[in-house]
Amino acid sequence: MHAIVVGGGITGLAAAHQLLAAGLRVTLLEASDRLGGKLRTGRVAGVQVDLGAESILARRPEAVELARAVGLGEALRPPAVTSAAIWTRGALRPMPQGQVMGVPATAAALTGVLSDAGLAQIARDTELPPLQLGEDVAIGRLVADRMGHEVVDRLVEPLLGGVYAGDAYRISMRSAVPKLFEAAHEHDSLLAAVRSLQRAAPQRPPGEPVFNGIEGGVGTLAEAVARDCRAKGAALETGVSVTGLRRTARGWAAALDDGRSLVADGVVLAVPAAAAARLLAAEAPAAAGELAAIEYASMAIVTLAFRRAELARLPRGSGFLVPAVDGKVIKAATFTSGKWDWAAGADPELFLLRTSVGRYGDEGPLGWEDAELVRAALDDLGEAAGLTAKPVDALVTRWVNGLPQYPVGHAARVARVRSFLSGLPGLRLCGASYDGVGIPACVAGARQAASELLRTLPTGRREEAGE
Repeated sequence: MHAIVVGGGITGLAAAHQLLAAGLRVTLLEASDRLGGKLRTGRVAGVQVDLGAESILARRPEAVELARAVGLGEALRPPAVTSAAIWTRGALRPMPQGQVMGVPATAAALTGVLSDAGLAQIARDTELPPLQLGEDVAIGRLVADRMGHEVVDRLVEPLLGGVYAGDAYRISMRSAVPKLFEAAHEHDSLLAAVRSLQRAAPQRPPGEPVFNGIEGGVGTLAEAVARDCRAKGAALETGVSVTGLRRTARGWAAALDDGRSLVADGVVLAVPAAAAARLLAAEAPAAAGELAAIEYASMAIVTLAFRRAELARLPRGSGFLVPAVDGKVIKAATFTSGKWDWAAGADPELFLLRTSVGRYGDEGPLGWEDAELVRAALDDLGEAAGLTAKPVDALVTRWVNGLPQYPVGHAARVARVRSFLSGLPGLRLCGASYDGVGIPACVAGARQAASELLRTLPTGRREEAGE
């Protein structure tokens, strides 16, 4: 039995890996010239670093399990430091503890981040009528109504912006912070909901990290999965676009831009929503219409290398976030050589860091030349952290339409898409556009799509695959 996976990011690679484990013959097709999607490594001043995603949420098991399955278990590394900051009101201030994606459980520890008036507004949450959320709500609007705009602008927005590069006043609470959304349905106030989550949070065993990296960069995960898939007989092709999908008597036929047509029993679409919409336009026009409406944000990462000897002082902690309301160009900085021991050890004479630029609705700087982005990042770093040295190397990596947006109603939209596709046996959809943008969520979605695909195939063909 043969399955085609369209898309060679970590989602598509994880789906291929799962299908191979079930005994299928797999062909993976990737339109670009490389596999890995938003997982990508490169060299800056000779040091290999991540140019895309650079950490894995360790509290979810899926990505860590995949890393171990492809031989990277010994390469998993927790951060050397975990203390982060917010650059706001003219200073780097410690990231407040006791909050869930910026929504606080108390005003304590927020002095300096919020004004006195902003601090006073937090307690107002318990004086308002009980929460009534409905099917979904924008987290920024809800928090602003209950606790004031300062909490959103200086806490929620930079934290959510670091994940989605989005607008907190549009982002779906149900999709982006589902546990808080569920807790808020059970309590009268946001303060009570956050406190209930803190009480219910399982205690991590000593030494168990919240996040993991991988020696050599998280981008090596995609490379390792690809190697493992090839070793198991998968055909992984890059530079090949699927231009159309058509149902056949036995399954599906994929038309390729090189003139070939591949026939398969099943197809997994692990591509961004716009690409999936084009491929589904003929066979599932209603689903295609919904997918075409999903929006994306673009961003850029500016990676810089400095000589340690030329730094007046080394940046401390893992990095900092920047509220959009403060009007800076960068939205975050990660001190790579401080956060990851493996990066520091690769060249002890260098200190590497990276900044990110670009938010939904504020992508003007992405039109600048690379040199302009580097200068802007250096200006902000100088103001925030006192960095005045000149970098010995710099690299700008642009992720055009790289981050899907999850506005209010996103979960309902995804449910409608899957309902439309449920009548098409042998076809499933997965990826960051649907159920979460983090690596574990993408791996989990890939596994679910592969498992569902197998269940939709006729019994005889499942037996051929060894089920």
